[in-house]
Amino acid sequence: MSLFNVLNVAGTGMSAQSVRLNTTASNLANANSVSSNMEDTYRARHPVFAAELNRAVGGLNSSVGVKVQGIVESNAELNKEYAPNHPKSNEDGFIYHSNVNVMEEMADMISASRSYQTNVQIADAAKQMLSRTLQMGKG
Repeated sequence: MSLFNVLNVAGTGMSAQSVRLNTTASNLANANSVSSNMEDTYRARHPVFAAELNRAVGGLNSSVGVKVQGIVESNAELNKEYAPNHPKSNEDGFIYHSNVNVMEEMADMISASRSYQTNVQIADAAKQMLSRTLQMGKG
């Protein structure tokens, strides 16, 4: 695998982790949202990643990257609460809270942040190796 492919892998990894961080931030921002019905209640969202294999045209070289397949909503149960005095309660006096688990989201955010940083370090190491390789040709 060439160093240029390493840069591609690190770049797609950073892009994927950026989507993961943004999705987690959206979940945390809506963690305390309330609705009067199940359909309008915010549901936690999570990105789906897939490894992507790209073959160079006519060559044997291949690089592996990360592709965001999409973002899916959690099917975890919503939190239903009886609160007849709440301004958003329905005719039966219930409100629905988001199914976002703040602790899980915080752990996911830390993991995504560390994965992003690891990809930055990989890209930096590849850049340094390319630079040193070019310097060897000068000598």
